[in-house]
Amino acid sequence: MAVAGESKVAGERSLLVAAGVSAVGIGMYVPFSLVFFHHVTGLSFALVGVVMTATGLAGLAFMPLAGSAVDRFGARRIVLVLYALRALGFALYPFAGSLPAFAAVALVTALADRSFPAVQQSLIGEVARGAARDRLQASLRALQNAGMGAGALIVSGVLALWGAAAFTYTAWGNALAFALAGLLVRRVRPVRDGQGAAAERPPAGYRMVLRDRPFLALTAANFLTALGYAALSVLFPLYIATWLHGPDSLTGAAFTVNPALCAGIGVLVAGRVRRSRARRTRSAALGALLFAAAFVGQIVLGTLRPGQTATLVALLVIVVVYTLGELVHSPSGGALSVSAAPAAVRGRYLATYQLSYSLATALAPSLFTALLSVDGRLPWAVLAAAAGGAALALVRLERRLPIEAVYAEPPVVVAAAGARTGAARAHAPAA
Repeated sequence: MAVAGESKVAGERSLLVAAGVSAVGIGMYVPFSLVFFHHVTGLSFALVGVVMTATGLAGLAFMPLAGSAVDRFGARRIVLVLYALRALGFALYPFAGSLPAFAAVALVTALADRSFPAVQQSLIGEVARGAARDRLQASLRALQNAGMGAGALIVSGVLALWGAAAFTYTAWGNALAFALAGLLVRRVRPVRDGQGAAAERPPAGYRMVLRDRPFLALTAANFLTALGYAALSVLFPLYIATWLHGPDSLTGAAFTVNPALCAGIGVLVAGRVRRSRARRTRSAALGALLFAAAFVGQIVLGTLRPGQTATLVALLVIVVVYTLGELVHSPSGGALSVSAAPAAVRGRYLATYQLSYSLATALAPSLFTALLSVDGRLPWAVLAAAAGGAALALVRLERRLPIEAVYAEPPVVVAAAGARTGAARAHAPAA
């Protein structure tokens, strides 16, 4: 949903379709990753787990190089390279029956997977300006949720028809999805203006990023919020099973409501936020506070422990509040990071910012399980405090971040336009 005054993005439809198509591929293997790779390669679960962990860590180490490549060659080119690597990797998985072959293919694929979010954010910075960045963030997230849900349904149906052998077909389906997404992104055209020209100048290195204290503070604040994002997939199932002693259907309900809402009303919620012309820092802070409210709700639910029906209703309400927090925070937070990054070093900046998500995802399992072993409500208390701290930090950073990052439409521009209008009226002849 476009808001009046937002710039048109060349190739926007192709970019969005590409995101949806690639998300279908992701949805076909992420929910079953260990089982998927075990059946595709024939290796034991233990070996698959070790390789996935090792290659995932290597992927994190590769992210700074991907950021440098974006600044040198442009985000669009690197997105195409990453799609090609992912397509090649999944096409080769069925032939990687030995441990060295699987490790080599998994490494190449992990390097592309880990770097892709930061590179895609850089691409948004290349192709969109102002409020159009917020719109793209919301649309991409909605399509990614819808695509992953569709992918999970597809693989479930394929497995029901062909059994474990279907994992091989799924791998080739993933390769086809990533290849098609790459072909679609070829139609996207970066914006050519003053910011694009700046990106063509020789960029500074990571020292510039490390000297930018406001951006590092923004990254740290996002780490606190990112822990909340990790809670849905890691903490919710453990909490329901161990503390609430609920059936698996409760976990299934939570995982159904969240992506359904993200796909169904994500664009509408983001459009409402954009029309309010709120500062991105304030919108992201509101999303963090909604996270905190959902986490406090979990503490209350874990203290009262009502019957199964009341628990299901309460949990669904909590998931709705949590999802609204995600829908409000994600577009504003993403556009805030993209717009706070200087064009010449946007790749390096966003690679650094993406580490906040990656570190939160890596730390979440051990952190949540350790806290849960003490008291089931303790991890929610830590998450509520973290989300509240993130909201406070975002508001305090307003004056230190670039104005074009804080505002989708900087008030200086609006004021200047108003001043010109007023001057014209003053010089107009009287009726």
